[in-house]
Amino acid sequence: MTTNNPEQGNSPVFNIKGQYIKDLSFENPRAPQSLITNNAPKIEVNVELKAQKLQENVFETALCITTRAIADDNTVFLVDLAYAGIFEISGVPQEHIEPLIMIDCPFILFPFARRVIADVTRDGGFPPLMLDPIDFNALYTQNRARA
Repeated sequence: MTTNNPEQGNSPVFNIKGQYIKDLSFENPRAPQSLITNNAPKIEVNVELKAQKLQENVFETALCITTRAIADDNTVFLVDLAYAGIFEISGVPQEHIEPLIMIDCPFILFPFARRVIADVTRDGGFPPLMLDPIDFNALYTQNRARA
C-alpha cells in the first residue's frame, strides 16, 4: 500500500515488503490422552510485540503469540508463534513511526497469525483455536505506560 499526498513534497509511503513465520512450535505433551478428554480446556494467550530497524525506512515487526490450553492442571497443547512482517515506511513524521510499527503493523499481521494458530491446533487434533481480535492500540499504550 502506498499513500500519496500531492500537496506534500515528501509523500508518505507505507509498503508491506513481506510477511512470514519466523518461528513456530506446537506441543501436544499428553497425546493421545489429551485428545480423549471431555473437559473443555482453559486457554491462556500471551501477546508480545518486537520490532527492529532493518535498513533506512525498512522495519521488521514480529507478532509473538503464545497460547496454552490447560485441562485438569495439565497442558493440553502449547503453541508458540512469531509471525513477522517487513514494512517500508517513509515520509512519515518521526513521532508517528513507532505507533505505526507497534499498532498498525501488528494489526495487519494478526489475521495471518490467527490462521496459522487455527491451522496448527486443528492439525494437532484439536478444534481450531480462533483467537479473539487484539486491541493493539491498548497494548501499545499499556506497554508505553510500563516503560
